[in-house]
Amino acid sequence: MLRACGGASPAAAAAVPALVRARLAKQASSAAHAAATATASASSSLSALGELAAGRKGLARVVLKKGKTQIFRDGSPMVYSGAVDRIIGRPPPKTGDVVLVADGAEKPIGWGLYNSVSMFCVRLMQLEEEAKRDPTCALNMERLLEARILSAVDLRRSLGLPSVHTNAYRLINSEGDRLSGLIVDIFADVAVVASSAAWVEKYRHEIQFLVNKVSDVNHIKWRSSTDILKEEGLDVSEQKDPESSSHCGTVEVMENDVLYLVSLEGQKTGFYADQRESRHFISTLSKDQRVLDLCCYSGGFALNAAKGGANNVIGIDSSASALDLANKNIILNKLDTQRISFVKEDATAFMKGAISRNEVWDLVILDPPKLAPRKKVLQSASGMYRSLNALAMQVVKPGGLLMTCSCSGAMTQSGLFLRTIQGAASMTGRKVTVLRQAGAACDHPVDPAYPEGQYLSNYLLRVT
Repeated sequence: MLRACGGASPAAAAAVPALVRARLAKQASSAAHAAATATASASSSLSALGELAAGRKGLARVVLKKGKTQIFRDGSPMVYSGAVDRIIGRPPPKTGDVVLVADGAEKPIGWGLYNSVSMFCVRLMQLEEEAKRDPTCALNMERLLEARILSAVDLRRSLGLPSVHTNAYRLINSEGDRLSGLIVDIFADVAVVASSAAWVEKYRHEIQFLVNKVSDVNHIKWRSSTDILKEEGLDVSEQKDPESSSHCGTVEVMENDVLYLVSLEGQKTGFYADQRESRHFISTLSKDQRVLDLCCYSGGFALNAAKGGANNVIGIDSSASALDLANKNIILNKLDTQRISFVKEDATAFMKGAISRNEVWDLVILDPPKLAPRKKVLQSASGMYRSLNALAMQVVKPGGLLMTCSCSGAMTQSGLFLRTIQGAASMTGRKVTVLRQAGAACDHPVDPAYPEGQYLSNYLLRVT
């Protein structure tokens, strides 16, 4: 939960930029006026946002093309430039400015944050109907941030996160928590903020201030997605900010009673909390089994298999730094090194070698890195997924289990992954049966108005 404003230590309060405190205080004092204005507007013919905008000098209006409005009325947050007919406002809006989004008749349908460079020129933050119901956040990004982060905290608490068994989880999942471009993962007392939108960088101090109020968070690590932000018109590659983190190196976390070291400089935010439920499921299947974990990173599936009573577990990854964490995780969990080990090798090369030796496992996990980052490479990526799965099926004993995954959004959204798996089975003369289909863990919500937020596919197969 969020700590009360008065509950912060004097040192923490002093660290909060004066500008942030001033902005938040100013927004709080104006909330009553905003509510009164919107209440009066409800009885008029003008929209709630139209009434509020009347008092905002210089607020630009992004007018959509005829026939392009409904998808955004339905909640899709990403207004692409091809949907825009014209922009009304002098001077024109700058990146990060609050703008109204209106239909062809110039009637507001919502408001959002403008970007003059990105192919997505507006990220919608609130729709007209929402502004009518709750005008306190209308056209007010600081107050909206506070409300959305509080809502995200409440949702995770309702899901039992954090708990005595798990203190690694996703607090904010971009569009799924209606803060497009912002991801926050919690690892024990460290919050890792992943920024992939220009507006997130603009409101950095406000976000840090609000995240720092989340119970048990004592440190914040800010990670800007350099390549994505370049597409947003920002170059942060040379940016150095000594205040970006008060914690460096690694942090120890717990997930379903399994301990992990998380590198705060590692892949993505440092840990893949999205596979939590599937990792735990593997532990229930592993008793007395021989288990192979391919592309194992820091050993998540392998550790769960060992904890679940597997006779022998081997993890394969090509990253020395990832395997350094994996081996430390063996020690951290007091596991028998005769039953679990990790090998640095390319997964494809390892599987080919195992096939040549006629070596098979009872349970195989294949969780490769993202192979299809964009739709335009989907065809070539499908071939790579098919080849990897064909090899994986050949190292599963007849009647054994294969858990195969794709974290490529383009693959998941295309619906082609299962067909690709079937293609791999045909290539190898094997028969597969789907036993379980899963996606990201429940702390990774998806907005149905933005299905592009669905990226992870996880199938458990019986291979005969």
